[in-house]
Amino acid sequence: MASSLCRASPSPVDSVCITSAFSHTDFHQFCPSTGRIYQCKNTCKALVDNSCRPKTRTALPKHGLFMLGRLVQVSKNYRSVIRACMEDMHQAAVSARDPALHSQYSTQVSILSAMELIWNLCEILFVEAAVAGPLLLRLLDWVRLHVCDVDNMVREVLSSENPSKHELFWNVVDVFVLQGRMDEARHLLSKEASANPTSVNMCRILDDLMKKMPVPSLGNTQTLTEMELKWQHWHEECQRYLQDGTFASNSHMESICKILLGDENAILEKKELMTTWYHFLVTRLLYSHPTVKPMELRFYAQSSMDLFLGGESSPEPLDTILMAAFEFEMHQVIKECSIALSNWWFVAHLTDLLDHCKLLQSHNLYFGSNMREFLLLEYASGLFSHYSLWQLGVDYFDHCPEYGRVYLELHIERIPLNTEQKALKVLRICEQRQMHEQVRSICKIMAMKALRNNRLGSALSWSIRAKDAAFATLISDRFLKDYCEKGCFSDLDLIDNLGPSMLLSDRLTFLGKYREFHRLYGEKRFSEAAKLLLMLMTAHIAPCSFWMTLLTDALPLLEQKEVIFSAEQTYELMRCLEDLTAGKSDKQKFQDDDVETMKVEMLRLALARNLARVIVKEGTLEGS
Repeated sequence: MASSLCRASPSPVDSVCITSAFSHTDFHQFCPSTGRIYQCKNTCKALVDNSCRPKTRTALPKHGLFMLGRLVQVSKNYRSVIRACMEDMHQAAVSARDPALHSQYSTQVSILSAMELIWNLCEILFVEAAVAGPLLLRLLDWVRLHVCDVDNMVREVLSSENPSKHELFWNVVDVFVLQGRMDEARHLLSKEASANPTSVNMCRILDDLMKKMPVPSLGNTQTLTEMELKWQHWHEECQRYLQDGTFASNSHMESICKILLGDENAILEKKELMTTWYHFLVTRLLYSHPTVKPMELRFYAQSSMDLFLGGESSPEPLDTILMAAFEFEMHQVIKECSIALSNWWFVAHLTDLLDHCKLLQSHNLYFGSNMREFLLLEYASGLFSHYSLWQLGVDYFDHCPEYGRVYLELHIERIPLNTEQKALKVLRICEQRQMHEQVRSICKIMAMKALRNNRLGSALSWSIRAKDAAFATLISDRFLKDYCEKGCFSDLDLIDNLGPSMLLSDRLTFLGKYREFHRLYGEKRFSEAAKLLLMLMTAHIAPCSFWMTLLTDALPLLEQKEVIFSAEQTYELMRCLEDLTAGKSDKQKFQDDDVETMKVEMLRLALARNLARVIVKEGTLEGS
């Protein structure tokens, strides 16, 4: 994971851990269009499921403790997402040959590191709500994770031939002490004792003091009072050694002893090793107030920042955000992050998590939606502007009970339907959510596009999905027109499998039945074909302009050796032919070409001959 970059990565680019150089300008250079935070598609959308929402945040016996554990795990998952993005950016910075690109990636690594720093602190203070004792341990882990320059120094010192003589040896020991990493500090002191016999006694005493230092532990059952008593006795012992001048001959060890006593001046002398005021804060608490209570943090945080900065520089946006967190001003944290970051991902997900912890319930916005929903709506709206991530926006809108559906309906209509595949994705989303108006709109748009491109099969399919009878009628007419011009149907698979869909409109029903007539005729099922053809004529679902085509289709059946049409059916065909010719005005008849006139004469002759054959056949049957 990306944490390895902070702890032991030998990579030449160590900007993964650099949050101290973070500025307001850096914040705004992380834009949604280029930030790889958007590329963690599946993980970034992992909203806390509503089933995880605990009933209350103050009383957490049994079921509530389980829910709290799940929420903490969710928070850690989010941090792993940020660190995974940091890892990607780090690798991109390492491989970038263009100096400008390298600088851009390094800046974004710094920003992601700051985001994780803020989230981690919020997890400790708000989600876990660590109490006095464990609170200090959590803050120590927080500092160790995010201030990791010491690891590079450790590698350099330990890889030298004589570590205790290295110029950075005491810097490394100091940083270990400042971060409360006593085992590592004692290990380095043992190397000093081995290399310098004159300092053996001092190293032994200092080692003993570090070993005895009482530190709260998560699994310890001791009370805070017991912890404070032990710490007071240890503190007095450190004071006694310092006053006795035990370390007077070694300024480095004397300085360490002063740090163990919580001497603020001694700690501030190591300002360059700590790099940040919040590192100074945690070190100060470790050696002066190890049982600090959560609500006391605001006082120590403010004074630590003032002492560390010393009026030499003004707080950066990151400092302001962290200070708001130490003051337990959750809404201020969200506000400052919203101002500083041009990307809604961070504030949307952090707010969602805090809301599930029942920490934002009292804060509603004036226009009805709470802060959680407002930020999720803003983030999801931003996703919809991305060519591929718009699908994630749908999931976010689904988690917004008040305005989510309205926003989704508005944004779904603005998605450019460039391909049928994309249109089907959008359609599936709408159908799953019973968004009937949007379904019809999408289908109509796609049907019109297909019709313009003369793709009649696709146009008909979309119009059927839209349940648009008028448009289905229009496309059916186009199919029939093409048949008259070409003598065959296109998209036979679609027409053959219309099923109940053909009932959408009379013209579509006619198209499906007329294609069935051709199929029956092709299978030489002439009697069934004849009945179907006559039904199409007499049911008046065929367009008048198509009657001549239907009558012409009857000619081969009339000329069959076997009599197909009965006398009654023949009379019906005659009536249809007369209705067709009688309905035309004299001008229309004059305009009819010779082919049409010949068709009419041939039909009359064929009908007359068929009628004669039927009469003879039926008379013969009656006589026998």
